[in-house]
Amino acid sequence: MHVTITIMPKYSVREAPPSEIERELLGYSPLVRQLLVGRGIVSAEEAEKFLNPHYENHSHDPFSMKDMEKAVKRVLRAIQNNERIAIFSDYDADGIPGAVALHDFFKKLGYLNFENYIPDRHGEGFGLNVKAVEQLNNAGAKLLITIDCGITDTEEVANANELGMDVIITDHHLPPPSRKASEGQARDGLPPAFAILNPKQADCAYPEKMLCGSGVVFKLIQALCSHLSLNAKRYTLNAISPGWEKWLLDLVGLATLSDMVPLTGENRVFAHFGLKVLRKSPRRGLYELLSVLRLNRAELTEDDIGFSIAPRINAASRMGAPMDAFRLFATTDEAEAATLARHLDKINNERKGKVASLIKEVRRIVEEKGPRRVIVAGNPNWRPALLGLVANSLAEDMRCPVFLWGREESIELKGSCRSGGGVNLSLLMQEARSVFSDFGGHKEAGGFSTTLEKVHLLEAELERAYEKVRTEYVAEVLPLADAALSLDAVTSRTYADVLQLSPFGVGNPKPVFLFENIKVKKLEQFGREKQHLKLVFAKSDGVFVNAIRFYATPADFSTEVREGQSINLLAHLERSTFGNRVELRLRIVDII
Repeated sequence: MHVTITIMPKYSVREAPPSEIERELLGYSPLVRQLLVGRGIVSAEEAEKFLNPHYENHSHDPFSMKDMEKAVKRVLRAIQNNERIAIFSDYDADGIPGAVALHDFFKKLGYLNFENYIPDRHGEGFGLNVKAVEQLNNAGAKLLITIDCGITDTEEVANANELGMDVIITDHHLPPPSRKASEGQARDGLPPAFAILNPKQADCAYPEKMLCGSGVVFKLIQALCSHLSLNAKRYTLNAISPGWEKWLLDLVGLATLSDMVPLTGENRVFAHFGLKVLRKSPRRGLYELLSVLRLNRAELTEDDIGFSIAPRINAASRMGAPMDAFRLFATTDEAEAATLARHLDKINNERKGKVASLIKEVRRIVEEKGPRRVIVAGNPNWRPALLGLVANSLAEDMRCPVFLWGREESIELKGSCRSGGGVNLSLLMQEARSVFSDFGGHKEAGGFSTTLEKVHLLEAELERAYEKVRTEYVAEVLPLADAALSLDAVTSRTYADVLQLSPFGVGNPKPVFLFENIKVKKLEQFGREKQHLKLVFAKSDGVFVNAIRFYATPADFSTEVREGQSINLLAHLERSTFGNRVELRLRIVDII
């Protein structure tokens, strides 16, 4: 009997663009053409818009957002009547920058009868709450503006109305499903707010549906600035020069890059110009934070936002001090900014220590239980705000779903979950819904609530649900590279080509390059605890090229690597300025 054995390749590379597209994109280098086509950009017009965002031409009229006219008129009426305005924002790296942006707008305008309120993550949770609404009412607020929350807070908005407050919701989360109107509730299941700014509303014509929360409130500020510039004589306020709101793009860009929204369309405009403003922003707190982090402001990148700045904003709420992050970006006082920058760095280090300790504790529990298809662990003493970070780390390492729960001040248990790539979490939680009092999220990450009575059923029910909904996980049959490069192509010119497509993130991933059959000249573990990996290669001219991976060992890849071995490497191309030393290097994705 004749048997044919097919050996599958270990990787694949995107094909070069067809000739007709090549001709359309002839104005760009071959590498840029290939990267553009890999992102679905196949015309000269699309390429120009993507590579060269234009603030005026590529952003949208804020008044095309549903309820914008109503919202603008209500804010200006509050200012004319000297009504107290309350700004209620979420506590994360999307909500806090938006809160600072609206704060800065009112200050610039010379209107001081307002206050910012950021809820305590542990004691109050996400979104509006009745106690906070009553507190703001007692302080005299007549207009409540939400940022990055409110779209599902029907009861809380109704309560605000009963107390005599109008509410303007600015949010980007999915609105609740339509349901029959009832007393105290607007039609379509939406809260009975005076105005709702959310491009995800079914009848909102605004073209960009995927704005982050700060992006939505920035559109309100844009609209207010536009109205004021056309009607300046009607208001006894400080004049705002045309285009002043662009200085707030440092905050909008920071939020857009932090909140994992797609970096396409208007979000790409905000991220692109946000980074430009961040690199020259006069914001004192930013300057002090970058000094503490030893980051060069002129060289600031999206990676600096994602890995250094956003975690310190989020650490403030995780560690019970969200207003500290707000004050850092809002203050104009040099001494206060320096103190707050050091404080945020300190509590972020404390947060990292607590997360590392929790990871070790969960690993020990897992080892004692033995192999599981779904990891479930919890403790009433664990802080829910930290569990998403722990679950993410474990799911990446163990390649299976992880569900972790803890408890704060309420009786209810709250947790976070991550997929690990093996199953769609939304389907899994829907199948196991009987053990949850609440749950939500998407295929890779989510959150849930349960009770003391049901928590002991959680593991068995999730194991049952996993068996029912699991699929063979093949996100891509093969590791896919954007292009194949030689080591000799690791040059500043190649890097300049890649940089044209930045900033990178969701919807515009950082390009992955394949380096075939390259010999490892040197292998070393570095860092205080030798926790990072560095491989050294040589170009044909003898110049060395370094490739690094943080928190990795030679055994962490598809193929274990040894010194002197020839390997196939998947990597990003990056420019490091750490320690004021400029280095073009590779960031290891996988070794295959």
